[in-house]
This record gives sequence, C-alpha cells and structure tokens, in this order.
Amino acid sequence: MLRTHNCGELNISNEGQEVVLCGWVQEIHDKSLSTFVRLRDRYGKTQLMFNADTYPEEREKAKTLGREFVVKAEGIVRKAFKTNPNNPTGEIEIEVTKLTILNESKTPPFTIEDETDGGEDLRMKYRYLDLRRNPVKENLALRHRVSIETRKYLDTIEFFEIETPYLIKSTPEGARDFVVPSRMNPGQFYALPQSPQTFKQLLMVSGYDRYYQIVKCFRDEDLRADRQPEFTQIDCEMAFVEQEDILNTFEGLTRHLFKEVKGIELSDFPRMTFAEAMENYGNDKPDTRFGMTFKNMNPVAQNKGFKIFDDAELVVGIVAEGAANYTRKQLDKLTDFVKSQQVGAKGMVYCKCNEDGTFKSSVDKFYSQEDLQEWANHTGAKAGDLILVLSGDLNPTRKQMSELRLHMGRELGLMDNTVFNPLWVVDFPLLEWDEDTERYHAMHHPFTSPKPEHMDRLESAPGEVNANAYDLVINGVEIGGGSIRIHDRDIQARMFQLLGFSDEEAQEQFGFLLGAFEYGAPPHGGIAFGFDRLCSIMGGSDSIRDFIAFPKNNSGRDVMINSPAFIDEAQLEELSIGLNLKEQE
Repeated sequence: MLRTHNCGELNISNEGQEVVLCGWVQEIHDKSLSTFVRLRDRYGKTQLMFNADTYPEEREKAKTLGREFVVKAEGIVRKAFKTNPNNPTGEIEIEVTKLTILNESKTPPFTIEDETDGGEDLRMKYRYLDLRRNPVKENLALRHRVSIETRKYLDTIEFFEIETPYLIKSTPEGARDFVVPSRMNPGQFYALPQSPQTFKQLLMVSGYDRYYQIVKCFRDEDLRADRQPEFTQIDCEMAFVEQEDILNTFEGLTRHLFKEVKGIELSDFPRMTFAEAMENYGNDKPDTRFGMTFKNMNPVAQNKGFKIFDDAELVVGIVAEGAANYTRKQLDKLTDFVKSQQVGAKGMVYCKCNEDGTFKSSVDKFYSQEDLQEWANHTGAKAGDLILVLSGDLNPTRKQMSELRLHMGRELGLMDNTVFNPLWVVDFPLLEWDEDTERYHAMHHPFTSPKPEHMDRLESAPGEVNANAYDLVINGVEIGGGSIRIHDRDIQARMFQLLGFSDEEAQEQFGFLLGAFEYGAPPHGGIAFGFDRLCSIMGGSDSIRDFIAFPKNNSGRDVMINSPAFIDEAQLEELSIGLNLKEQE
C-alpha cells in the first residue's frame, strides 16, 4: 500500500506518529513561513503543513501544487496550531517530511466543493470529477448501504438471489423495448428486459419459492427526474402466498432499511384503495405528509346560476390553511399555474375566509355570503383559510386538482423531507380502456391476477374488475409495486384474449410461460422496488440521477462518453442492418 492511513481517520491520539497519506489537493494556502495543503480522499480531509525552516525543499515543491494534483505525503502527526471542530481530523495536521507528486491535474472546470459553481450539464460532462464531491459521495454511500441491508434482510428470511438474463425476447406490453441485433441470427433481435417478470414467475414454477435480485432494467420511454432509460429494481417473488403475506414481508424490509440506514422507525403502513386515493387526492400515489384532501362541492356549488359549475361533472375544492392573506398577485399566479400546459385547467375559483367572518370570492356575482358560508361548512374551512376550486370532467379535474394540491404543499412548506409517510394503495382496476387502440390494456401487466371475487366478470364487465395488485407509496412517490400473479393456464389465456391477443399471438409471445403453467405452477406473487427512487427518497432528493454513478440526461444521453453514437459501417453490415443514418444526413 502506498499509504498507511486514509485522510479521514487520524486524530490527536496519533500525535507523534510517522504516517503516509495519499489523495487529491483540495486547496492550498501559502503563508510567510509555511504552506498549508488540504488533502482529500474518499474518507475525508487532512491538513498538510510544509515548514520553510525544517523542510525547505518540500515546502518549495508544495508551492508548485495545483488543485486536484494527486500526491503522496510522508510526515509526522502534530497537534494543529488552529483546530477545526467541524472536521474529524481538525485537531491535527501532518508536518510533511517528503512530498511526492504522483500525477498533475489540469485546473478542473468547476470547483470540487460541496457547493460547486458547476451547472448540471457541466457536471454531467465531467461526472468523474463531480463524483469527487462530498454530496455525491454521500449519495452513493447511502445507495451502497441500502443494497447491503436489502441483501442482509432478505437473506435472513430465506430468499435466494438469482440472476436472470439481460438478452431476452421483445414483448408488446408496457413501454418500448431497447433492442439488440443478433449477428449470429441475421434479421433477428434480442430485447433488454423492462423487468425480469416472466423469469421470476418461472422460478416459482421451478420451486425456488423466495427469489430476489437487485437488477438493472431498461425502458425506452420519455425521461424526467425520476426516470432513466436504465434503472435498478429490488425484484422479488414468493410462492404459496396471498396479498397480505407480500405486504407484511416488504413492510418488514422497508422498516429494516429505514432503521438501519437512516435510524428512523417508520410509523404504520395504512391501506388505501385506488378509488379512495383518486377521490381524495386525485392520483394513485398520494403524498400524505399533509392534508388538503379533496372535497366534492357539487352539492353546494351547483344550481346557483354559475354555468361553469352547473355544467361540470365535478366541482372539487381544497382548503389551504392560513392562506386567506394571499394577495391578488399571488392568486393570479396560482391561476396561471393551473392554466399552464403542465396542468391544463381552464381556470380557478377562490374563496377567502376572512378573519372577521366574511367571505371574498372570485364569483361573488353568483354566490351570496350565505352560499359561501356553506362552502366553508362543507369543506371544513375556518377563518384565515383559502378555498381553491376547480371544475370539469371527473378524471381530468381530479388530475388538475392533484397538481394544484401538490403545488400548494410546496408553497406552504408542508413537504418535510425528514418525515416519511408510507402507504399501501390496493385494489387497482385490472384493466384500463385505451381510446386510441379501442381495447383494454393491463394497468400493471398481463400476468396480474384479478381479485378472486371478480373472476366471473372478466368477460362480461372487464372494466369493473379489480386487480390483486398493490403499490407502496412514500411521500407521494411510488417506491414499489406488485401483484398476486395468475398461475392457472386457462385464466392466463383468458387474460390474453381480453387484451386482444389471438391464440397464435399469445402462443408466439408467451408460449413458454403458458407451457410452464401446465407443469404444476404454485400460487405466487411479488413486488419490485424502484431502487434508485428508494435511495433518492431516503436521501431527501427529487432526482434519482443524484444517486446513480453515471446517469443519463433528460434526452437519454451520456454526455460524458457521448452515447448513444453512430457505429462503424462494417459493424452494421455484420449485423445485417441498413446504412448508417450519418451517411443519410
């Protein structure tokens, strides 16, 4: 080893010892008699001191250093002349007797500090430098810890970690696949897995009744802060279980991770049906850290001569506590927000509940003080509160109000990143109707089992069938989702027919699974946690990119290595693929 210690472990108990440190130069301060260098590695920072009287040659060498030079420093641990209680090594410094420059460095394009001057695009281009910063290092340390604790917990309850293939077959359900051409099978393609779904079900058929893997998955879909083209799942499956067994097992895992990694004891995991979530929050992953639940205002807002409300399928309100002091400018800004392309509402109505017991609304022409008092009574608003109201068709209006609720939660500081509210959302619809294709699609995937009590409605009233499915939500983010699977061949075949597959198409795409079900498939179910999302929630961030060592940008590009990129014509010819698009340009 080139070093005897790392830059984060020395303290006053090491005083007088001869040590060797290696690392990167963080900063340099040249004084009249001494030069001080802050040396950094993955473990911390230690101050080096170069004395002009005792080691003049080493001091002169130190004056030639630049930021991010890689050096080896041999010296003696001394008590620091000026201690730094904020640094674990702040009581000591190293009087350097020999300095070796292991490698020089160009001046980095941004400062390698906790608070850097580099924008996101620049830091993504030089990600290997960004990874030297403490916040990024701490994020990756948290990710490492979560993966270790996941394996430890699942091992204690007899789960097997089993790898499944990355080169598989493209399937028509879900997001778009990334495809890989096969050189040895001209004109044919592998697909990268969107999840190991069918393989983990086959493992249940094979008798491996508790499986998991921390696995890379791939989806060719539009990106945002919580999506990447390649992402990681904690993928799990269990045999001989019902829904309650799955929920209890993975509540246990979630509690374990938060306790061991964050030192937090999670509260209860309440259950909420999909229908309740949509009615009260307008989405299926509600943030329950704050209230502001929806109030159906049809009974008190309609039939008063205000046509916009009278013609609406839904008039819905939320109460922003203590926000009656919003100015006209602030209310106009809220109206602009709901009318933005992101939200899509046509407008917003407000009602201020004044401290003196009067009301001021944007629809005073249509509603008397008595009417507005009814609004307050119906919504539970009190003096000093602000009622915000949207109207229109049921589902779009719920979605718009959900966006407004979350916006108000942020504005009023109600989203505390140190609070974690877990929630199971259950009883999802099995299917959703797609207007474009004029057929049903599986809300989760085609292997999800209907609720047993709804099985007789599968063909007669498919839109009324609920799935044996569940999502784990924390702070408004879907952390994981899963279901009890279909394990009966005939029921799986019925499901494929319902989704528009002909018998031939079902056999071509999923014949291997249907065949496996003929050889004693046990009842089984599972769940997949979004590993990157889980880490970002635990780390208090909105972006999963902060917890991935080498992420892609919002265009799906790795700007550091400039990927994706064109490939050589000879490679294309080997793969039996047509001309390179670069030539066509």
